[in-house]
Amino acid sequence: MKCLIVDDNIIARTTLKQLVKQNPELILAGECADAMEAYRTITSMPVDLLLLDIEMKGMSGIELVKSLGEKHPIIIFTTSKKDYAAEAFELHVADYITKPVTTVRFLQAIEKAWEIHKSKKQIIKKDEDSFIFIRDSNIVRRLKLDEILFAEAMGDYVKLYTSEKFYSVHSSLKEVESKLPESKFLRVHRSFIIQVGKIDTIEGGTLIINRKMIPVADTYRAALNQRLKIL
Repeated sequence: MKCLIVDDNIIARTTLKQLVKQNPELILAGECADAMEAYRTITSMPVDLLLLDIEMKGMSGIELVKSLGEKHPIIIFTTSKKDYAAEAFELHVADYITKPVTTVRFLQAIEKAWEIHKSKKQIIKKDEDSFIFIRDSNIVRRLKLDEILFAEAMGDYVKLYTSEKFYSVHSSLKEVESKLPESKFLRVHRSFIIQVGKIDTIEGGTLIINRKMIPVADTYRAALNQRLKIL
């Protein structure tokens, strides 16, 4: 995680820098002596984590977080007073450390921040994998992956089938396969890729998706059996 230290006390900043450098999960993106400087830094250089003091001249740490909106970095408040804890946690911060910051307390807070960071990355990855763009005639169209039942190679084109229609794209099946997430889709024949979760039934060398019979080639049968959770 890239972190930014924001504190008007140089000794506090030095202590935090030493703690950051001892943690391999953290990258020090910089340090700021006031909230306004931090605001300019964050808007020009995105960071993952703020180690943020509350009581500073001018804009306070709490005011800084509010000014950044809902998409603010992960926040760990580091402050000499406990008075702001209730207000701070209303901003959905990762942790609230009262100074002096000890190594043990710092590591506890970083562990919480790291869990939030991993969760955010998973959400982003899920969003990235939720659709693809296809060229349908002269229109570039967004197609949700969950709507795709299977893909069928037809000469120089591939048909992407949904429950209601299909889209023809000028591509090879191999190229289409490279764009589909392996966690959802599987090649079962030289001419077919299917979404595993859309299979209705399998009998012998044929599977059925949405009343469409799809052959399963012997060379792909083992991979299909491995993916299925058969009771």
